[in-house]
Amino acid sequence: MEKIKLNDTTQSLLNQVNQLYPGPVLVRFGEAKAGYLRHDQAKQEALPDGLIITVTDVTAPDYTASHELLHLLMLLQGFPQIFFNVSFGDPKLDEQLMVMSTDLYDIAMHLVVVTEQRKHGLIDEQIEQLYLKGIDETISVESDKDDDERTLRLLTLLDALVFYGEHGEQVVDHLTKRYPKAMQAARQLYQQLILKPIDSPFAMRRTIVKLFQQFDEQLSVWGLPELHNTEFTTLSSVLSERQLRLEVRQMFEIFHSDMDDRETHDKAYVGLNRNDRQNSFVLTPPQKDSANFFKDIYGKTVQELFDQLKMPYIVRK
Repeated sequence: MEKIKLNDTTQSLLNQVNQLYPGPVLVRFGEAKAGYLRHDQAKQEALPDGLIITVTDVTAPDYTASHELLHLLMLLQGFPQIFFNVSFGDPKLDEQLMVMSTDLYDIAMHLVVVTEQRKHGLIDEQIEQLYLKGIDETISVESDKDDDERTLRLLTLLDALVFYGEHGEQVVDHLTKRYPKAMQAARQLYQQLILKPIDSPFAMRRTIVKLFQQFDEQLSVWGLPELHNTEFTTLSSVLSERQLRLEVRQMFEIFHSDMDDRETHDKAYVGLNRNDRQNSFVLTPPQKDSANFFKDIYGKTVQELFDQLKMPYIVRK
């Protein structure tokens, strides 16, 4: 098999990542070649001192490698991250929720990632066709009856609208014929998603929270169980210097949740941001003297608490 080499644009993205990452970041290639594109055709693995990105499917190696590198670059440049610190006690349910939460988070991040890929000439008509093929491989055509693929269709089509932006009128016709109901819902979500530009980590966080909430609203309209990502998924905070100096009680409310701490399996308490009601950190109080524990937590500054929890945060410019 001929050796794959990154093109100059993707190589320069890899160089950028290597300047910011604390250890070496390498890209390697698998041998699968499906003949269509999906965003699950690469994976990241941490090494003791660095990171390996494996492009598992080499249908479009530069597209897929650059996509992963841009996601990584955004995190290294201080965009919000998600964490999964709580559990419902049912590994299968937890896994499903984590996958869908990550999909929603990635869709929001793709508003920046895909724009950058287009700017660098990494998406052309051929890539658009391969991506469309990937959609039709992922989801089946809608029938008159409701089925258990509705959530997956909505996620897939919303991501597609972000990917094509204003470049895909014919594609939108094709998708609307095959998936009319899901497409109608996806378009409504997409219109909300692009209302405000994403020009900072703070704007990205706001977009992610809004998407979590509006996706649940759509599931509820369809009579499907909501994902509750505003409670289940911890999203890193974007705070001003002034907010970091405020007391915890001024910024957050701490609630006893129905979930357990993923590490300790004790009852989890979730710190919700007072403004947007998003899970911003998770606590497990001691069995004894928990009243004093909470009094102490609420009296700390936000920065003291986040440092104590080793919870990453972003300082708003």
